[in-house]
Amino acid sequence: MPELSDDMLIFSDLDGSLLDHDTYDWQPAAHWLRRLRQHHIPVIITTSKTACETILIRRELGLEHCPFIAENGASVALPEHWHTHADYPCKLFSAGYVDICAVLERLRLEQPFNFSGFSTLTDSDVATLTGLPLADAKRARQRQASEPLLWHDDGAALQRFIHLLDRHGLALTQGGRFYHVMGKGINKGRAASWLRLQYQQVTGTTPITLSLGDGPNDIALLQSTDYAVVIKSQSQQHITLGEAYTGKAYFTHDTGPTGWSEGLCHFISDNKKREVCDE
Repeated sequence: MPELSDDMLIFSDLDGSLLDHDTYDWQPAAHWLRRLRQHHIPVIITTSKTACETILIRRELGLEHCPFIAENGASVALPEHWHTHADYPCKLFSAGYVDICAVLERLRLEQPFNFSGFSTLTDSDVATLTGLPLADAKRARQRQASEPLLWHDDGAALQRFIHLLDRHGLALTQGGRFYHVMGKGINKGRAASWLRLQYQQVTGTTPITLSLGDGPNDIALLQSTDYAVVIKSQSQQHITLGEAYTGKAYFTHDTGPTGWSEGLCHFISDNKKREVCDE
């Protein structure tokens, strides 16, 4: 089991994981965030949210010194002290947003698909769907390389849609609330692996990695790290990681940030661990 004294990277999903699915509260995880910060262990937000959204959340959580992964792995934002890095300030892995939306509009015209994407919704629509304040909903629509959408059609149409996306070099990922269209081969795990390599090159050491997530779009992330915490989903989505992760994956009993803390208590040892987990 890793210890707080180890070189470690923690990759964390937001909605339904570090943030409560409905209220976006993170206070049940505050004691762990504080202790990880004291030990200089980066908590790398790994989310479907946009960079504009994540910058504010990162500041609220006290993680300004950490990089973050946005739009389900389509981009990695590097912190200011990495200003000499070749990809500073942002590494993009996916096709651009304008190109993605153009393909979706073409498919909508060619096929009788029924879906709603953020590009066709208003800020008010997104606020209603997500429960976000209007200003936050506006930030959610400021995208770089992925398009969230609501699917209103049947399963057979969805499979045709996925096939056509593939022909255009795009793929569909299922998140907690929305499907996400982005470049083929793009996912949170790929971005996390790239960022782990950057840390390795900068520090000269190989960090231990741990990830936390609750949705299907977190599977690639959970499978890319040394240890994985599968947080119980409020929507009852069941995630399996395979036999290779026996002993390396922990499935929480609690949801949201309470489950997030539960997972860290399971994996990370420290002489003050009991105190942290009982707070």
